Amino acid sequence: MTQPQSSDAGLFSRFAGRAADLVGAPWAFVVAMISIAVWLAGGPGMHYSDTWQLIMNTWTNVITFIVVFLIQHAQNRDSKAINLKLNEIIRSTAGAEDELIDIEKLSDDDLDRLEKRYEAIRVRIQDRKGSV
Repeated sequence: MTQPQSSDAGLFSRFAGRAADLVGAPWAFVVAMISIAVWLAGGPGMHYSDTWQLIMNTWTNVITFIVVFLIQHAQNRDSKAINLKLNEIIRSTAGAEDELIDIEKLSDDDLDRLEKRYEAIRVRIQDRKGSV
């Protein structure tokens, strides 16, 4: 078992994971809705000016830009962990196809061939069940 990272990358991973958890929480949606309500309420006072519109456009663009990268990092990390877990299941299961370990690194053509192979297996199994 490896020790948790203490590098800047490890710090960023922890930060990104925590940020993704926070922005995905119900209260974050409520905060967003309150922000919109405050912005809308300020419209009449600012005479629905270009500045009034620019405030919300800038705010949402900045937040979206940052959050996209944080969530993508957390998602990439989760995907890698899931793939490693699946690789271990494949490795430790007798009779499993070892070629499926690290399948995500195959080319699109190789993935298409495997998909057709497993679709044919599915059809054969379905046909056997139908004829019983």
